Amino acid sequence: MSAHPYAALTPEVILDAVETFDLRCTGALHALNSYENRVYRVETEERGPVAAKFYRPERWPDAAIGEEHAFALELAEQEIPVVAPLARADGTTLAHHAGFRLALFPWQPGRVSELNQREERETLGRYLGRLHRVGRSRRFAHRPALTVESFGRESAEFLLANNFLPDYLAGSYRALSGELLELIAARMDAIAPLTLRLHGDCHLGNLLWTDGAPHLVDLDDCRSGPAVQDLWMLLSGTRADMEMQLGQVLTGYTQFMEFDPSELALLEPLRTLRLMHYAAWLARRWDDPAFPMNFPWFNTQRYWEEHLQHLREQRAALDEPALGWRPD
Repeated sequence: MSAHPYAALTPEVILDAVETFDLRCTGALHALNSYENRVYRVETEERGPVAAKFYRPERWPDAAIGEEHAFALELAEQEIPVVAPLARADGTTLAHHAGFRLALFPWQPGRVSELNQREERETLGRYLGRLHRVGRSRRFAHRPALTVESFGRESAEFLLANNFLPDYLAGSYRALSGELLELIAARMDAIAPLTLRLHGDCHLGNLLWTDGAPHLVDLDDCRSGPAVQDLWMLLSGTRADMEMQLGQVLTGYTQFMEFDPSELALLEPLRTLRLMHYAAWLARRWDDPAFPMNFPWFNTQRYWEEHLQHLREQRAALDEPALGWRPD
């Protein structure tokens, strides 16, 4: 078996790559919890710590990474607290070194909040409203859209074609995933939501809070899609809990951006697509030694049995009424 490409990403390569940004490294570096890419905290003499992100080989073309960087810089110019890439002396933000592509980002300290307070939810809502207002001003040309095909159907087909599911579950998965995708596609078509540029992966772990304000990090999954994609992962608990949380987020959001309540009917479809996409993401990365090491529970009989059970629960959730929200 050939070595995974990241095996060549040695400490010497990392430090030499960072120094292509006209920085001098002290030699101190620390690997961060990132699996899709490799991200390191690297100490430099000029700037102190920076975050060095080495993009997974062959995942994105350079043009798509360029759109990620341009979107982050566009948001930062509007004083939306996104951690945007640093530029080299020639103004470029994407570097190539020793077969890897990398970008540097300012080191952003902060805490992860559970969003337990109304003030935090409304504050985050205001920033997301502003982000989406910028996001609708133009379209991505090279980054993908969130679609039933890309997140759902391609995920199911990959798992089945590569025999990840045990034989005794494969038929049930094929039938259930097909039914779910037909229902989700019909729901998407019926609502036909406005698509705009999104953060794309807006969960609590990608929000770092300092002094009562969030900093949005990791635009690696930014893509086009409905606005509710950046909202639903912020909700948790009972239906009543989620409606309360949603109302508070949207109180802030709608100060800057209108929200179409019909998109709330997409919450469970989007959750279902994420479940399917996540399972296929792990499967697609299983040849990367970091994945079996950090996700030892994946690809076990128990995992696939529980995955099917989660999908069955989502099938029931698709028949539930959408969350309620009324604009003030």
